[in-house]
Order: sequence, then C-alpha cells, then structure tokens
Amino acid sequence: MTLPMDDEHAALFTVGQVADMLHVQQAFLRRIDDHQVVSPQRSAGGQRRYSRYEIGRIQQVVGMVGEGMTLPAIRRIFELQHALAEVTRERDELARRLNELSGPGSAAAPP
Repeated sequence: MTLPMDDEHAALFTVGQVADMLHVQQAFLRRIDDHQVVSPQRSAGGQRRYSRYEIGRIQQVVGMVGEGMTLPAIRRIFELQHALAEVTRERDELARRLNELSGPGSAAAPP
C-alpha cells in the first residue's frame, strides 16, 4: 500500500507551506504558476496544492532566477528537458525492440 506521503506527485502542500519551506514569497509561487513554469494541482476549492516533485522544480526555478534567468526562459528549459526525456525513452524502447529482433536465432543476427 502506497501512502500519499510516499508518492512524490501527491499534491499535499499549500502555497503558504511551500513559501515557508523554500523561503520565497507566495506571490512568487503564484507568478511561476501564471507563467506556466510550475503549475500545481488545484484542490476542490481551487487552491494550489504542491507535490514534492513540484517543490523540487521550484527549488530549481529559484536557483535559475538567482542566476538571472527569466521565467519564460526557465519554462523553455523545462519544456526541452521534457522533450529530451521523451526522445530518450523512445530511443531506449527502439533499442530494446531491435535487440529482440536481432537476438539469437533470428534472421537478422550476424553469423
């Protein structure tokens, strides 16, 4: 049985809790959501709820902003990281399938 606290994607933390944890302003968290850099889930009442995964992303954002990067640039970096991860997964799946096809006993296997 997996507890919600064990799931890094479980939306457990409020804006205030995250702001306190990371020593940032609540307005900053709202701004990065408005810019679609880190967009938390919403409660039934429409309040933002953050997961541990999203908190980690926010920590990255804080570091990048500290280095002078803009929120649109950070969003683009995250988009490119996601795209690279997808391409890597596809490559790995194709390599696995190719290995299956060229395994022992197949016509594609070298002599």
